[in-house]
Amino acid sequence: MTESLDTDLLWEEFHRAVNMNSEELRSYLLTEASDEEGFPPDPDLGIDELGRGVLHVLSKRKGDLTRTDLDVMRQVVELVETLNGRTDDESRRELMSVGHDPLRG
Repeated sequence: MTESLDTDLLWEEFHRAVNMNSEELRSYLLTEASDEEGFPPDPDLGIDELGRGVLHVLSKRKGDLTRTDLDVMRQVVELVETLNGRTDDESRRELMSVGHDPLRG
C-alpha cells in the first residue's frame, strides 16, 4: 500500500515538473541533437538518455510504470527542483531536455 502511495505522489510531482507535452519535448530533443551536418550516425540520434526516459514515461499510464520509470521520474523531479529558478542558458537547456520549460508559468 505504501509503495502505491509513493508512486501516486511521485506521479503527481513528475507531471507538475514536466510542463512540456511529449511532442514539444520530442521536437526539442531532436533539435538539440542535430547540428549543421544533421543527426549523428548512432541509433539514438544523440538524444539525451534522461530525455528519452521522460518521453517513455509520458507515453505510459501510472499502472504500467516500471522501477526504471520510477527512477527516471525521481531524477527529473530532483533536477527540476535543483535547477529551477536559474536564469542561465545552460540550465534552461538542461531543464528543457527533461521536459521542463522554466519560462512557462
